[in-house]
Amino acid sequence: MLSDDLREELAAIAPANECDRLAELSGLFHVAGRAHLRGRGSVDVHLDVSSSTVARRAFALLRAVGVRSEIRTYPRRAFDKATRYQLHVEGSADAYATLSGAGVLDRAHRPLGRPPQRVVARRCCATAYLRGALLGSGTLSGPKRPQLEIRTAEGEGAQFLAGLARRLGAELRVRERASHATAYAKGTEAIADLLVAVGAVDLVLGLEEHAVLAATRADANRLANADHANLVRTGRAAHAQLEALGRLDVDALPDDLREIALLRLRHPTASTAELARRCKPNLSKASAHRRLRRLQELSRLRN
Repeated sequence: MLSDDLREELAAIAPANECDRLAELSGLFHVAGRAHLRGRGSVDVHLDVSSSTVARRAFALLRAVGVRSEIRTYPRRAFDKATRYQLHVEGSADAYATLSGAGVLDRAHRPLGRPPQRVVARRCCATAYLRGALLGSGTLSGPKRPQLEIRTAEGEGAQFLAGLARRLGAELRVRERASHATAYAKGTEAIADLLVAVGAVDLVLGLEEHAVLAATRADANRLANADHANLVRTGRAAHAQLEALGRLDVDALPDDLREIALLRLRHPTASTAELARRCKPNLSKASAHRRLRRLQELSRLRN
């Protein structure tokens, strides 16, 4: 699965700076996080993902900034009952400080729809945020007609992702639905621009290799189809010419027509170009075609 390959490669990229860790956590929690009020202003935050790789990545990022969390699993109720992974972060002073610094919660512990600009101000932070969003809810289908999507709860979140992508030289389009929104890219080139920006170079090489192979196969198929069509046309034309000659007295034809007629009778499957080369002196393909067409016209006139 390309989505699994994408998550594996992104999760292997180590954040270079503290700000990158916070930005990646911000991207993860904004697309896959939920805040739960416990009363008296206390809030727990849960991260819900489909991959153990992503759960371990989020756990490691939180531990690196001094926040304790717990990974739990549950079977999804719908479809294939696949295992889901929840990362529970209990409300604590360290957790609030980190989630506030990452732009996930405000100072009153309320969830933010998008992070403040300071979280993604630097290019490395914008890259880390997009990486976190891809880890949290990104999907990649293909390799035939590839499409990449990042799902968000609201259109505002998808528009924010599209803006970050533009800063990094990539393009994401936004589609809003009744229950959610998506920031998406279609086609190998558009997807490659985004994946290169976030560091998934190996996956890009695989997609581009498939695109080259697919284009080569398509060209080969077109050439084979063209050759087949040419053979069919040549065969039909030769058959019609042989039928016309069967209604003519070849020996009574003018010298130029008799020559091409005899060549057609001796070489019933040859192309017009081949017959032209066998004439003495050699003819152009157009001249040979005109003589063969003249023979067919004479056949129709005499019948």
